[in-house]
Amino acid sequence: MTAHATLREIWSSAGAPEDLLGEIALTGADPVLPSSFKIGLAAQVSIGASALAAADLWRLRSGRRQAVSVDRRHAAIEFRSERYLRVEGKSLPEPWDKIAGLYRCGEGFVRLHTNFPHHRDGILALLKCAHDRDAVAKALRSWNAFAFEERAAEAGMVVAALRSFREWDKHPQAKALAELPLVAIEKIGEAPPMKLPPARRPLSHVRVLDLTRVIAGPVCGRTLAAHGADVLLVTAKHLPSIEQLVIDTGRGKRSTSLDLRDEAQKQTFRELLSKADLLVQGYRPDAIASLGFGPTEAARLRPGIVYVTLSAYGQAGPWRARRGFDSLVQTASGFNDAEARAAGTDLPKPLPAQALDHATGYLMAFGAMTALARRAREGGSWHVQLSLARTAQWLRSLGRLENGLACADPGEEDVTDCLEETPSGFGRLRAVRHAAILAETPARWEGPSVPLGTDAPVWDD
Repeated sequence: MTAHATLREIWSSAGAPEDLLGEIALTGADPVLPSSFKIGLAAQVSIGASALAAADLWRLRSGRRQAVSVDRRHAAIEFRSERYLRVEGKSLPEPWDKIAGLYRCGEGFVRLHTNFPHHRDGILALLKCAHDRDAVAKALRSWNAFAFEERAAEAGMVVAALRSFREWDKHPQAKALAELPLVAIEKIGEAPPMKLPPARRPLSHVRVLDLTRVIAGPVCGRTLAAHGADVLLVTAKHLPSIEQLVIDTGRGKRSTSLDLRDEAQKQTFRELLSKADLLVQGYRPDAIASLGFGPTEAARLRPGIVYVTLSAYGQAGPWRARRGFDSLVQTASGFNDAEARAAGTDLPKPLPAQALDHATGYLMAFGAMTALARRAREGGSWHVQLSLARTAQWLRSLGRLENGLACADPGEEDVTDCLEETPSGFGRLRAVRHAAILAETPARWEGPSVPLGTDAPVWDD
């Protein structure tokens, strides 16, 4: 399937206006990164969908069309933006905890995600061993991979057992995902149409509350900021973070700190929400709802809200509330096994990018902007839902590359044409610029990345 046909399928399924599809140019070809999967195509189409949605909002505001283009190589490089980030000319320390990663069990393999302290400590408590890779490897040799995956999930930890595509396809969660759209957009409340007044950029004066961490959700917020949105990242001092991801995905955002367990700070958040246009969140459904900020509650508090929900494994099925990250979903859903088979190795092999995270992030931005356009045309409050696992199924559907793993892995010196330097609250940044080119409203980040909690919890008038 061509890039345009792939984009058309996503665009049409979301009910976006098809007359704009002729305005986008998609250039280049795979492979761009060493993989048997079409990572470049996924990058180009997901970024292209978000850019074309921005062009649709621009047409609503100005009455004018604009040309959009996305180069596949540049898009694939942006799918690894965190790898190429430099602060004052230096790379940041690897974010991986020393026991994170792949292990051979007595039967099968598991992947552990222990980058956050509470996840690390929970795994060590289950294994009753020291914070040492050899100790963890020894402890896991007495476990069946699937049994440990289930035991860890019961304890609220993040672990995935290695599956083949065939094994994943038989899993009840895979069957539940097959019934879900890639980008689900549902009307959840009534509100009058909210026209977008003339402005300089597609998302000028659009207020976004970003309650996400790590990569997928933050990439969504970064993309909305690239098209002019006022994105306010909301975190709290007790929540762990990964600095290089905060820096890379924080471009164009302001950042505030609110502990939603505290009633006074919760009230401050209610006031922010009552004036917001978009809320993007990646917490488990029961976690955000228990605080009073689920989609239904948000639509009551702010009629006309566009509420975007990110999950690991989808909004239906037995794993709907299970925690997960890109690397774990790759392992559970068959990608690491399939990539290993393509490479002719017995050791599970990850994709050359956090492709599920990045693709989902751009598709979240696409869904958010498509829902904003619907709000402008027909009114209503809207709920947009995506998951890493459903994105994984989409990536798999794009097909395979026979010699994709022979592609050279681009280093920093190979991608200098895709980088830009900007000031930030951390020092001077060298980072990947946005791959989408819009003729009239070039994507750019007007504000620098800033340390968490830099800004007051107020909207920027």
